[in-house]
Amino acid sequence: MTEVRPEKGAWAIVALLFLFMMINFADKAIIGLAGVPIMTELSLTPKQFGLVGSSFFLLFSISAVATGFIVNRVQSRWVLLVMGLIWSLVQFPMLGTVGIELLIACRIVLGAGEGPAYPVALHATYKWFPDEKRAIPSAIIAQGSAIGVVIAIPILNAIITNYNWHYAFGALGLVGLIWVAAWAILGKEGRIEERAVEAGAVAAARIPYRDLLLSPTNLASWCAYFGAYFGLALVLSWFTPYLVKGLGFEQAVAGKLTALPFIVGFFVVLGGSWLSQRMMLAGSTSRVARGIVCGVAICLGGLALLAAPYAPNVTATITLIIAGTTLPSVVYILSPAILAEITPASQRGAMLAINSAVGTSAGIIAPYIMGSVIEGAASAAEGYSNGFTVCGVVTLVGGLIGLVFLRPETERAGFALRGNTRAVASAA
Repeated sequence: MTEVRPEKGAWAIVALLFLFMMINFADKAIIGLAGVPIMTELSLTPKQFGLVGSSFFLLFSISAVATGFIVNRVQSRWVLLVMGLIWSLVQFPMLGTVGIELLIACRIVLGAGEGPAYPVALHATYKWFPDEKRAIPSAIIAQGSAIGVVIAIPILNAIITNYNWHYAFGALGLVGLIWVAAWAILGKEGRIEERAVEAGAVAAARIPYRDLLLSPTNLASWCAYFGAYFGLALVLSWFTPYLVKGLGFEQAVAGKLTALPFIVGFFVVLGGSWLSQRMMLAGSTSRVARGIVCGVAICLGGLALLAAPYAPNVTATITLIIAGTTLPSVVYILSPAILAEITPASQRGAMLAINSAVGTSAGIIAPYIMGSVIEGAASAAEGYSNGFTVCGVVTLVGGLIGLVFLRPETERAGFALRGNTRAVASAA
């Protein structure tokens, strides 16, 4: 059997999409990094700030689903270009006088522009690489988020500390426009699946969306993704305020510590992806190399979050929270890879987008729940501890569901059997 190689120029596209995700997550993280100055300037309560954090996700999922169906028909390079332009332009109103209404409105628009980013970036990447070689490039693109935050946080924090938080938003808008110009010149569309069909491979038959969406593997993927993203949404909105208000760190120190979850997440995702791909190439089933690895990582994260309130000191508490919110991040690579196995390429954009939309919908409620819990607690420290406990429960449940029901080979065989049955019935 001839080895299928990535298309020429594939890694250049990976590099551009890596930068794309760097900007994407810097845009997400700025609200938490600037959280205390924003709350101070606008006189926001914790619940109001939680509403600002949640507002980002109001149209996030809806936009992801709609765009997922669009990229089944429109080249992903044009969709990525439009998204990058939206992100950039919506940052500039923050340079002027801002009230909570404008802040929420801009975060909603930004969320609508960024909701489809990751699934569309993965869909675009899959057009350049064969299935068995997608884990590493996907992990690199996903870790644009970690590297983006690690690089952006010191710069943005310096701008916030030495100038003000308004300029930090403006800087992100300018960087976004630079990426848009680069993508407009260098962005291309891969054709590895089209060429495989041209070479004689049989294109996968379409599967009714009802069957795809209600399959146990897809439903388990939603739950696992939701459980993992609940913690990420809290880190993006509340980790810096937690360090300042809950643990007593100064803003400058808290800004530096905010990079830690993303640094650890970088190694977790690359390591987990490398392990999974090695297992696949060594002959492990996808059920083991992707499903089990994913489920175990999320469960361990949930247990770490549940243990955090009982840690003996601040260092141990921070360590457990970081572990609890980073270990589940392997789901962002392995869950889409599993769905790509069971979904025909012509339907993949929509399915990846729906998966992301359901999973990231955790961001709609997680920041607001944390703000509400903090406001109702006897102290800020107690409120944060209770909030992370809630997160641990959600994460653990999502991980257990993924551990039991992520079974791509079984699902694929079932779809093939039903497809053959329908074909026989049609012929009769």
